[in-house]
Amino acid sequence: MTDTMAASLAAPGGSTPALLRMFALSVVGLSFLFVLNNYLIFWLGWPGLQNFYAHQGWFGAEPLRTPLSGNAVTLGWLQLASYVLVVLAVIGFVLATPQRLMHVEAARLGAVAAYIVRAAFWAIFIVGLGDAIISFLRVEGLLGSIVGADLAKQLGISRIRGAFVHMPLIGLACIIAYSVRSLGFTWLALLVVVAELQIVIARFVFSYEQAFMGDLVRFWYAGLFLFASAYALVEEGHVRVDVLYAGFGKRGKAWANLLGSLLLGAPLCWVIISLGMWSKAAVINSPILAFEVTQAGFGMFVKYLMAGFLAVFAVSMLIQFMNYFLANAAELRGEPGRPERPGGLNDEPAEAA
Repeated sequence: MTDTMAASLAAPGGSTPALLRMFALSVVGLSFLFVLNNYLIFWLGWPGLQNFYAHQGWFGAEPLRTPLSGNAVTLGWLQLASYVLVVLAVIGFVLATPQRLMHVEAARLGAVAAYIVRAAFWAIFIVGLGDAIISFLRVEGLLGSIVGADLAKQLGISRIRGAFVHMPLIGLACIIAYSVRSLGFTWLALLVVVAELQIVIARFVFSYEQAFMGDLVRFWYAGLFLFASAYALVEEGHVRVDVLYAGFGKRGKAWANLLGSLLLGAPLCWVIISLGMWSKAAVINSPILAFEVTQAGFGMFVKYLMAGFLAVFAVSMLIQFMNYFLANAAELRGEPGRPERPGGLNDEPAEAA
């Protein structure tokens, strides 16, 4: 922390709020664009910036063995331009809204993260129940009598079940999350307990146990901890292993939160996103592209979705770190009307003064 930086944040007026808003919104926008381009590259066959740079011979990249075709080159230019356009769009938006306070921007970022987390919660709830029912009917030999032998056979293929069962249910979850504002972590924790309880009762009372029962517990349990992380960050719910922070004053804590978000939190999220999605064999992409399932033949077909939990975790946490960054910058500048919590997930964004 330099004296110049501290003076810039503390000084009234000036361009500092606009620059900080540009930075935070650019980080969030580029993270969304990176995930979108990951889909375009590995699902739709777009070239990606790495291959485009190699084709152009930029930055000393080793030339491709097979040069890109004319259409692929055009798509590469579009992908490159999209990153530039996102940054320019953010700059234009900030310049068009000069009176918007940083804590208002932080609250709006919190609302975006809240929607992502809500959608993820509803997705694992609906997909978990739907896939568990299908797995139960399969293992008991009842699925064919309900949907027909051919469709029952198709639902035993992970790619088919993922594309035609899971994806529509995830779309439904996104619609529900837009209307239902409750995050539901308490209910998800209860569901984990209920799912584990039914395993105990079925095993020790009825001597019945199937692989899908344990898969459902792990599916919901993983979602509970990864999706609730962004909420816990803003609610100060994470454990701080810090012997100094408790003794800081109000401004000292704001500086610690601001610099921690900037230098530790956001880079960690980018490491998870970039390494997890850099190639087909990356830890997030590989299971999703293959619709990977567990070895148990009649277990749930949701293992590939659990790899996607990491992406949801990283993106939602990155948004919340930018929320935290702006909220604590507003604290240092003494902006009026700042909420007690830095953009709590259940709060409606405040209106700009």
